Parts: sequence; structure tokens; C-alpha cells
Amino acid sequence: MTDSSRTSTADDAVDGTALPPPRAPLGPSTWREMAYLLSNFPVGVAAFCVLVVWLVAGIGLSVTVIGLPLLASGLTACRWFGRLERARARALLGIQVAEPSPVRPRHPGFFPWLWTCLKDPVGWRHALYSFVRLPWAILTFALTLVLFFVGWPALPWVARWLSNVDRAMVRGLLSPSDELERRIAELESDRVTVTDTAAADLRRIERDLHDGAQARLVALAMGLGLAKEKLLEDPDAAAAMVDEAHGEVKLALQELRDLARGIHPAILTDRGLGPALTSLAGRCTVPVRAAVDLAERPAPAIEGIAYFTVSELLQNISKHSAARQATVEVWRAEDRLMIQVRDDGRGGARLDGGTGMAGLAERLGSVDGLFVLDSPVGGPTLVTAELPWRARTLNEATGRAVRG
Repeated sequence: MTDSSRTSTADDAVDGTALPPPRAPLGPSTWREMAYLLSNFPVGVAAFCVLVVWLVAGIGLSVTVIGLPLLASGLTACRWFGRLERARARALLGIQVAEPSPVRPRHPGFFPWLWTCLKDPVGWRHALYSFVRLPWAILTFALTLVLFFVGWPALPWVARWLSNVDRAMVRGLLSPSDELERRIAELESDRVTVTDTAAADLRRIERDLHDGAQARLVALAMGLGLAKEKLLEDPDAAAAMVDEAHGEVKLALQELRDLARGIHPAILTDRGLGPALTSLAGRCTVPVRAAVDLAERPAPAIEGIAYFTVSELLQNISKHSAARQATVEVWRAEDRLMIQVRDDGRGGARLDGGTGMAGLAERLGSVDGLFVLDSPVGGPTLVTAELPWRARTLNEATGRAVRG
């Protein structure tokens, strides 16, 4: 293999996963690194000047109403500068640095935004990057410029070592903090999903109560009032009305039982997931075989999510699949609860098909679960759901991310 082919391989191997080794020839990577090192000076000077003016003005005016908002806006601007610097490093140094999580205030409004921006660690690290870059930018600019005119034999090695320091600086100060930050962002997004789901469930319960049991009970009260008026003048008519009211009472009680079962079935609380799913399978319009192999019960929250996941999947089978039979299998695999629901229907189900599959996927994702749909046209349809054996709090989840 010739020297030129070895050089080409080394140049092409710069993928951002490790610091590239030094090499002598003036290949394309060297010219890009020189461009980066020479552009450090104007970029560094501009960023440093803006940073100093911003900090002096923001801290000096912090006793007034505009000081803290100025600091918060400056930190947001530092994030934008960091994005530009990551793009410059990506184009000229060949490194890939993930974008940090965006600033997400927990509540709407000016003051939540202000407080979130002021304690944003990403913005402060980007400000630190702008501050420490000036002396380094001056040094790299001077060395590169001098070697460009008088030190060609040493220029490739020096450019590579200097740019390696830049690579380390970009990764250290402009990358996401760590896996913890990304995990917190995911959990915050999941929390929004869970909140929206809970709000939708509350609206559904309110609508069912208003349109179902409440309307029936109002009609029942009116019927009993009329029966009371007719009790003396027309006992037979009053008896018929009371008999009709008795039937309405039974229907109202059934509607309330169905509503309570939709909130949390008593059989699930009392006997666990196996009997609850067996009962659920017995009410499906399609013959369902349920096989639950669990030596112990998972966390109550996970048990409830598993139950309602299977419930909605069986409803979809009844309404949309035209299946002749279905199976539900549940078992434990280490610290995960596994669910598989299969039917021999016509298939063609999609996550965006309007059958609630996307909502199920979001609900499982909110508790660190998985939802996989395999439904070719013509069938069969297989849904695999995976849940953690026990629900984790935010502290447990972030602790796991740190340990991982």
C-alpha cells in the first residue's frame, strides 16, 4: 500500500468518535483544520467582546428590572452561539456533537422562563466556552499563521494537535451534559404525555357520568315524582311507573359498574392480572385464549397499564380485525413484564390508523415501556408490549441513567 493510500484512509477515518492521530501530508483534513484554527481568532474575539459586555451589563443592572432578563437573554444567545460552533466544528473538524436539550420551563409565563434560563447549565457552559476561547484562539491563530509561511514540514502535525484540543473543548463544553440530562428531558416529555392522558380520562369519565348514569337518574327521579302523584288517583298506573323506575335503577347501576370497571376493575385489585385478563377475554366478542404466567404481581401502576393495554387491544380486535380467534400471553422476563396479543384477522393495523395504537405506544413509553406492532395486510396481527416490572420515580430513573 502506498503512502498516499494510507493518508487517504486516515483522512476518511475522522468520524468524531476519537481524536484522530497526527499525519504529515497536506491532505483535505489539514486544510479544513487550518481553516478552523485561523477562523478561531475572529470568532473568538467577537464572542469574547459580546460576552464581556453582556456580563458587565447584566450583573451591573441586576438590581434593576432589566438586569436578570438581560442575563437570561444572554444565556439563550450563548446557546445559539454554541449551536453555530457545533456546526463549524462539524463542517471543518468532522466531529458530531449532539444538540443539548432545549430549555423547558415547567410552567408557562415570564418568571418560570426567567428562572429556568438563569439556572440553565448548558447556557453557562457555552458562556464559559466563549470566555476561555480567546487566549486559545490567539495562540492557534498565531502558530498556524507563522507555520503557514515558515514551517510547512511541521504544519500538518501542529494543525492536528491544535485541532485535537479544539475537538476536546467542543465535546467538553458544547455537548449535552451527560446521559442524565437527556434522560430528564425524556421524562419531562413523558410526564406531559401522562398528564394529557390523565386529563383525557377525566373528561371521558365526566362525559360518561353526564350522558349516562346522571341522565338516567334524573329521568328516574322525574318518573318517581309522577308515580307519587298518581299513587292515590291511579294506583295501577303508579305501579307501572314504579316498575319502570326499577328497571331504570338496574340500568343505572350497571352503567356505574361499567364506569367503575373502566377506572380500575375490582377484580384486578383483588385477584391480580391473571384473573382480570381472563375475565376481560371472556367479555370479548372474539374467542380469546388468555395465558398468564406470573409467579408474583408487578407494581400496581404497571398492572393497571398492562390491563388497560390488553383491554384496548381486545376492543380493537372486536371492532376492526374481523378475526376468528385471538390469544393473550403475559409473562415476566427478568425485570420486564411482557405482553403479546395476537389475532388471525385481516391485519393492516398502523400506529397512525386512528385505532388508538399511537396512544397506547405513548402511554407505554411514558413509563419506559415499548410497544411493537406487526400487522401486515391480510394478517395476522401481533402486538408486543414491554413494561418495567415496577414503576420508577424520576429520581430512580435519573439515578439509573447516571449509573449507566
